[in-house]
Amino acid sequence: MKLIADSGSTKTDWCVTDRGKVIFSVKGQGINPVQQSLDTISGIVTGDVVDKFGDCMRITEIEFYGAGCRDDVSPAVGDLLRRLFPCATAVSVSSDMLGAARALFGRSPGIACILGTGANSCLYDGRRITANVPPLGYILGDEGSGAVLGRMFINGIFKGRLSATLRDEFLAETGLTLSDIINKVYRQPQANRFLAGASLFIHRHLDDKDLRTLVTDNFRNFFRRNVCMYGDNRDMPVGAVGSMAYYYEEQLREAASLEGYMLGKVLKSPIGRLAGI
Repeated sequence: MKLIADSGSTKTDWCVTDRGKVIFSVKGQGINPVQQSLDTISGIVTGDVVDKFGDCMRITEIEFYGAGCRDDVSPAVGDLLRRLFPCATAVSVSSDMLGAARALFGRSPGIACILGTGANSCLYDGRRITANVPPLGYILGDEGSGAVLGRMFINGIFKGRLSATLRDEFLAETGLTLSDIINKVYRQPQANRFLAGASLFIHRHLDDKDLRTLVTDNFRNFFRRNVCMYGDNRDMPVGAVGSMAYYYEEQLREAASLEGYMLGKVLKSPIGRLAGI
């Protein structure tokens, strides 16, 4: 049996296959070894997979693609998975970026993008990542992400780029005040998830022209500050995975076209293709 995982900071898609057939799948908590301790990750994997899938001793192969799985932390994550799944003799831990590229392009080259709570991109040669503009996180970068869209939205409703009507509707619907928002962003953990949560409201109000433009501008910034950095590759296919790409596909395609790119495949999650479904 093979266990495959695609993990972001917000959620993890787990899938167990046996001879090419899916026998178990579940959506679990997000995992990021840069932000979480190994003890925390162990608890998440135990609760979401080990306790729910009753045949873990038959898992002999693991492919884990995760946010924050850099070269310096991946070995520790691999060791943790070997302890939790002791019969797994083949364990690989790679970045979620590589997982996205493989799901989008297989063995063909392209520019792969992740657009979810966070954002990332890479130049992929059909086998490995050859270039990666550092995303830098939602404070210093992450253009195109849900967290940055939420930041732009909150800035807009309080500084006047967006209408007072939108501001009042958002505050009434969420029960938040400006003081609450400041507290959640500056004093509480996981501010990126809080900001990205505004996307649910934003998506329901895309009939507002200024708000729709805000969404498109967020994606245009992603192309300008990330995709464009891979050189003169406008003839190379571009693909994207993630909730932001999937639910805002129309605005993403508009932004790509305005920046001179042709957007190809858009996937909500790469797990299906990674699992061979």
